[in-house]
Amino acid sequence: MSSNVRVMPWQDGDSVPDELVAAMRARRPNGELIGIDRVLLKSVPLATGWNELLRRVRAEFALELEYRELIMLRVAVLNGAEFEWGVHYPAYLAAGGTHEKSEAVKALVVDGMLFSATELALIKLTDQSTREVTVDTHVIEDLKARLGESKTVEAVATVAAYNMV
Repeated sequence: MSSNVRVMPWQDGDSVPDELVAAMRARRPNGELIGIDRVLLKSVPLATGWNELLRRVRAEFALELEYRELIMLRVAVLNGAEFEWGVHYPAYLAAGGTHEKSEAVKALVVDGMLFSATELALIKLTDQSTREVTVDTHVIEDLKARLGESKTVEAVATVAAYNMV
């Protein structure tokens, strides 16, 4: 996994609204901006919308945090986003995930023995949405039966948001 930043990141002291920087810092551990924050700050409207969307995905969705973090890890693997793995691996463990599951999610084809049926359905959703864009109807129906419509929508939105990252 690798990352190549192709834009000069925002630097402390560059002109952006102080309240935007404060809001972005509030979303980060210890208030430290990370690389993606600094690139996004090159566009105030983008940084504002992004920060609000990702804050809501991370803090307000009803979909269990462990499931959201599992999705985020799988997206990181599929997209080769090492930086994203580094951010979400500790969060996944803190949310109740295990080291064994996080290692298993790195495989091209995930070994289903470690995961619940709901986790496997979320992995299928993530794989299909990330690799093929479209998701089979039966995957969505399975998730709706397990999680309900609202949490299924949130699962789809989590995949989409972290593919955007």
